[in-house]
Parts: sequence; structure tokens; C-alpha cells
Amino acid sequence: MSSLENKLGHLKIHLNDIKSATNNFSETYTIASWDDEYTLYRVELNCSDKENLSSEKGKNIGEHPKGHDIVVIKRYTSGNQCFGEEERFTEIEMLSSVEHPNIVTLIGFCIEDSEMILVIENVSNGYLRNYLRNDNDMRILTWEKRLKICIEVANALEHLHSEMEDQKMIIHRDICSCNIGLDENWRAKIDGFGDCVFLPPYQEDEAVYIKWRGRSPYIDPEYEKTNKLKRESDVYSFGIVLLEILCGRVADDPLYMKESDKGLGPVARQSFSTGTLEDMIDPILKEETSEYNFVLKRGPKKESLHTFMKIAYQCVAETQDQRPTMKVVVKELEKALSFQLNSEVKSDYVEEKSHASIIETQVVELSNELNSMNMTDKSENFEIHNKENMLHDQADDPAEPNCCKFAMF
Repeated sequence: MSSLENKLGHLKIHLNDIKSATNNFSETYTIASWDDEYTLYRVELNCSDKENLSSEKGKNIGEHPKGHDIVVIKRYTSGNQCFGEEERFTEIEMLSSVEHPNIVTLIGFCIEDSEMILVIENVSNGYLRNYLRNDNDMRILTWEKRLKICIEVANALEHLHSEMEDQKMIIHRDICSCNIGLDENWRAKIDGFGDCVFLPPYQEDEAVYIKWRGRSPYIDPEYEKTNKLKRESDVYSFGIVLLEILCGRVADDPLYMKESDKGLGPVARQSFSTGTLEDMIDPILKEETSEYNFVLKRGPKKESLHTFMKIAYQCVAETQDQRPTMKVVVKELEKALSFQLNSEVKSDYVEEKSHASIIETQVVELSNELNSMNMTDKSENFEIHNKENMLHDQADDPAEPNCCKFAMF
């Protein structure tokens, strides 16, 4: 461990600096806390001594070397039985060696006294689990936005499973909604690599036998029974996240736990097999209200929804060999997004055409009305003009009254 700590010495941050930034870990800066495992704080931290990080690690850590950066402080609970020294260094090693736009960037770490702290890039829009617990927040996540988040997480997992250098494979082992952050552009960032496992060069049937770890509703049931860990174990966990995003609830919501002690997965599988999974869809996605009355709803389109539901169901199959690879998952999710975007383009065309027809009709009606008014005005003006002419003629008539005629003779 000491060799790794020395190797990553340039990433060390002093505990006093972190305490100063968080005002001694004040709740004022807390953004999340997960099951007594760790607490997250969002603060400004002086990173001026990190000038050479990007050149040393090939990351974008040093892009803002001067002044204060907004970062997230991840403070692990002291004495945590599930997250010891080995897991701490595993996470540091993992985050310092892997670069991907959908994997959170490690800025630094602190191991002093009994403290284990990671400093990671700011995920300014928080973590996915927070949205699943709040209806008002879930309204922000449109179907299109949810699809993009899913695709980004899937891309990161595909990278870990089959696109690493030297064909290494990494199994995350803790994919869940509380380990998916969202940055200022709503880009998904995978976090929580303390339980990840490095495997030898990728092979089709690669597996390792290791005691299962993870959060109950997300754990691959075959892995839990046999301790056989495969990349398909991550696929199962990700499938649960897909279902959470579809249903708008966390996997361990009491609604699901009443039906199964494993939460959302078994409940969704049963509903899919009976053709009732659509009944579980987040009601927010079905709403037809919008900011403007003339805008058509942007909920899931039929082809998009069914493609998404099908791949989510395949991901949470009970056995590992029934599940797709992440490459297949990415392809299907991208197909679901394509169906959604194409439908919206068509809807926009129909909408614009409809608006054009309405406007055209209104223009014609207005034109007819104006023409009618003009004709009426012309008719009235004609009558008035005739009357004026008659009066004018009467005033200028050369024939004089009879009394005058008699006088002239």
C-alpha cells in the first residue's frame, strides 16, 4: 500500500486544507450521505499546488491550477466494516489509472489519522438516487435526458469491461443510482470504485470466484448464490438502474420490498412476463402538461419505450448467461434514443404544419373579414357620395323659382 501511496504522492491533500474548506465538515456543505458509508460535501478547495497533475496522469485535473476549484469531498465513515484500507487504495488506484468522460475524475486524496477522504470533480447536479426520491426533481429528467444518462453509464461500463489498455477487464461490483453523478451538463459520471475487481485479459467466459459484495437490490442473484463474479454481474446491476429510471423509484422502495425482499428486480421481471410492466412506469413520464399549451408532450414514444423495456428486462435475467454484453446494451439504448428523437422530429413537423395551417386559416378569415368590411365601407361611401352629389346638383341648378321668373318678364 505504501508503494502506491508514494506513487500517487502528487495527489495528496492535507487534512487541514480539507477541514478548512468544509468548516470542519459542517453540514452546511453536505450534499449526500449513503447508509453510513460516506458523506459527500461540495466546497471550494485551493488546488493551486496541483499544477502538474494533468501532465503526470494524462487527466484534466490541472486545467484550473490557480485559485479555488469547486470539488466534491467524499469522506468515508470511520471504522466502516465494509470499506477498509484495501478498498480505499483500490478506489484510488482505479480512479487514478482510468480515464473516461463518464467516469468521475480523481483530483486528490487524504489519508491522515483515521480519515479516508477522496477529492473528486464536482457533480453539480448531484446523484441520480436523489432524483428518484423526489417527484419534483424527477420532472427535470425528461425521457430523452434519462435515455442519454443510461447510454453514458453503459458506455463507461463497456469501456471497463472490454476497452481497457492491455485488454484488462474491470468489474465495478457496485453499480447503483447512488454511484451515478450528474455534472453541470447532465453528463453521467460513475463513482464508487472501492469494490471493483481487476481481471486478466478479456475472454468470453472470464470469471473470478470472490465473496459477493454490493447492495442487496442490485446484486446479481447468481453471483450472490455462487460467488461467481462475471462482467454480467455489472450488467444485472445496471439493469436495475434502468428499471429505476423507468419507474422513477429507487430499487429498495417500500412498494417493491413488500412484494420481494430483493426489491425492484424480481417485481419488474414478473410484471414484464405478465405484460404489465407499463403499469409501473413513472407517472411523470405520462403527464401531458407542458410549459406552453401548444407544445406536444415529450413523453416516451412507443418504439423507444418498448426497446428500453426489453433491454432492461434482458439485463436483469436471473442467470448470467441469459444477459447481454454491455456492447449490446449500448446499441439497444442508442436505438431507443433514435426512436425517441425521430418521433419528436416528426411531431415537431406535424406541430409546425398544424400551426402553419391554423395561422393560414386565421389569415384567410381575417382577409375575408377585411374584404367584407371594405365592401361595406365602399357601399356606404357610394351611397353617401350619391347623396352629396344630389345635394350639390340641387344647389347649382340654373332653374329658378317661379316667383323669380315672373319678375323677369
